Amino acid sequence: MTALDLSSPVAVVGTGTMGQGIAQVALVAGHPVRLYDAVPGRAREAADAIGARLDRLVEKERLTGAERDAARSRLRPAETLADLADCALVAEAVLERLDVKQELFRALEDVVGDDCLLATNTSSLSVTAIGGTLRVPGRFVGLHFFNPAPRLPLVEVVSGFATDIASATRAYETARAWGKTPVACADTPGFIVNRVARPFYAEAFAIYEDQGADPATIDAVLRESGGFRMGAFELTDLIGQDVNESVTHSVWQAFFQDVRFTPSLAQRRLVESGRLGRKSGQGWYDYRDGAERPEPHTAEPAGPPAYVVVEGDLGPAAELVALIREAGIEVRQDDEDGGTRLVLPSGGQLALADGQTSVEYGDVVYFDLALDYRAATRVALAHSQDTSPRTVAEATGLFQALGKKVSVIGDVPGMIVARTVARIVDLATEAVARGVATEEDVDTAMRLGVNYPLGPFEWSRRLGRGWAGSLLDDLHERAPSGRYAPSLALYRHACATEKREDTP
Repeated sequence: MTALDLSSPVAVVGTGTMGQGIAQVALVAGHPVRLYDAVPGRAREAADAIGARLDRLVEKERLTGAERDAARSRLRPAETLADLADCALVAEAVLERLDVKQELFRALEDVVGDDCLLATNTSSLSVTAIGGTLRVPGRFVGLHFFNPAPRLPLVEVVSGFATDIASATRAYETARAWGKTPVACADTPGFIVNRVARPFYAEAFAIYEDQGADPATIDAVLRESGGFRMGAFELTDLIGQDVNESVTHSVWQAFFQDVRFTPSLAQRRLVESGRLGRKSGQGWYDYRDGAERPEPHTAEPAGPPAYVVVEGDLGPAAELVALIREAGIEVRQDDEDGGTRLVLPSGGQLALADGQTSVEYGDVVYFDLALDYRAATRVALAHSQDTSPRTVAEATGLFQALGKKVSVIGDVPGMIVARTVARIVDLATEAVARGVATEEDVDTAMRLGVNYPLGPFEWSRRLGRGWAGSLLDDLHERAPSGRYAPSLALYRHACATEKREDTP
């Protein structure tokens, strides 16, 4: 099954930002495009807006004048749904309500031919439910674009329970022919991206609610240590707190209120107060004129330790040993103990976040996971009230000697980056085990859809297949609500890998 022929007309119903974006993508790819909106005059306004964007593409030398003129000639507003009768694909981007979408597609089915692909751009509703009332449900598919559609490459091609393989394949190949990167997934709450990404927001909000750190510090650690493009608080301010919370709530309800997807009370209060982010002028941060952006907590300078003793190989933080030596600090190796930690001259210990807390031990400082300890510009430390000031100072001075800013946060298990990545890996592994998508498509979706530095399975291979499960086990022991209980899929994945590695 191949992509739609470029001579085949494509229609977009709903002419808001997303609808215009999808129409522009199809138009620039070479299709005749029809625009329809239930509000009189909106389709014409949308066509004019798309034309203006084509002009800007010419100014930026991304289109020639001839290509723009040809595209404009293929774009036509439609007065009624009947004007879409000859279309080979109709995609909708209307109000995110099940009844509205169902009514639209039932009306479309009375107009278009039985071989016309019908597609929804829903981000949180069930594709199966939207198409469930259709006479020919096999030709119904999800085409979930990301905003802004002309710029972002990812398209989730979602097969509902009744979607024919041929229809899903044609939709996939058409998206690829339009210059997009499609990923195939089954109809599950949140599809790939909005399902697997929930912990990125949820863990940041949970740490804030537990008084572990303020939003600016959590965001800085996610960016400068975790390698994420934006922190959770600034990203949800950009998305819109109401929009982000709505998706979270929808996924939580669709999974029968699974505790792993529980929405944040702090975010609920933000939405109730009307602080929706950039669009309202206030969210987690203040965007009004003259407002100052809060700075992340950064520790004062401290002297480096004279030496460190390395016990074990430090696992995912092994590259720290070379960095410490390069900083001129003596490194003593002790492999007899079998641990995975650094011992400081104070006698205190530095350990990579593992889901436990500092208060459980006599004199321990935890440090957070980093995507790349050499490239990281900030590292988070956590300790309890029982940790000696000298140990805290030596730990702080050590990382500062490596050229890192240091943020000292509360004694929260798993810290910031480590618990976030572990939960993302867990949800991704479970999604693959349940047939939602392949490992490759999940990694592609998370890198392209939300700009993660690595896909979940790339993280897992880097950290070790048993790393996420071990951390979550420790977290679950300390917070036994079920939120952190590792999935059976993650357990099986780690065990299968261990057996393969043990096979001669």
